[in-house]
Amino acid sequence: MNIKLLVIDPQNDFCDIPGAALPVPGADADMARLAAFIGKHGGRLSGITVTLDSHASVAVERTSFWKTGDGSDMPAFTEVSAADVRERRFLPRDEGLTDQVLRMLDKLEAGKRYKLMVWPIHCVTGTWGHNIHAAVAESLAGWEFLHQRSVRKVLKGEYLLSEHYGVFEAEVPFEDEESTQFNHRLAASLLRDTDLLLVAGEASSHCVSASVEQLLRFAGKQQEPPPRMVLLSDCMSPVSGFEAGERAFFEHAEAHGVLRMPVEAAAELLR
Repeated sequence: MNIKLLVIDPQNDFCDIPGAALPVPGADADMARLAAFIGKHGGRLSGITVTLDSHASVAVERTSFWKTGDGSDMPAFTEVSAADVRERRFLPRDEGLTDQVLRMLDKLEAGKRYKLMVWPIHCVTGTWGHNIHAAVAESLAGWEFLHQRSVRKVLKGEYLLSEHYGVFEAEVPFEDEESTQFNHRLAASLLRDTDLLLVAGEASSHCVSASVEQLLRFAGKQQEPPPRMVLLSDCMSPVSGFEAGERAFFEHAEAHGVLRMPVEAAAELLR
């Protein structure tokens, strides 16, 4: 049986450990369980893909990009709408980007999913916060040694002007920016010749949710039936205050045949 593991953003800044910029309650324990699973059952995994939230210190979804209408700093966890920008309640610090930002916000809101959330500065590429949780990193190195091949690591979120929750596509793709467009090659490789796809990571309310929903949308357009997909329920947690988003994601996934189970129960599927 061909079994693959997709791990979404298992990074220090998302774990509830000292120094984390955007800690998800329970994430440290989630990652410890995931690391133990890989260490114990890695011999049964034919491939591992790890996504990494990867940003500059300034980008449209973080406080460093924005100011209030009177020039004050933007508080974290502020929602920004196109109307806010047009009415100058919130503005890019570089006001020359205003028109581009408005086009992005209009497209985002046309999807009727959510407004742009301004997060604390997190997962800046090359920093400690961008690094993989230590226990998971150790288990991934062990898997690479066992199989004498690399864990595939996929960076997302490098483009300045679009939020990028899901690994396959930015929330607002830009025609002239390839990194924001749907990554068909990655999606196809996860589904191709796969009997079971296990999914873990942070956070279930945002990046895990968006990634799985994007993959399900892609799978629904393929001629071949998708592989069995399992969410490792105790290897993911929601951002505090966004528990409803996690519940909606689980309901959506279940409606599309995705199973959800604790990691030890999922281990039985590997036998």
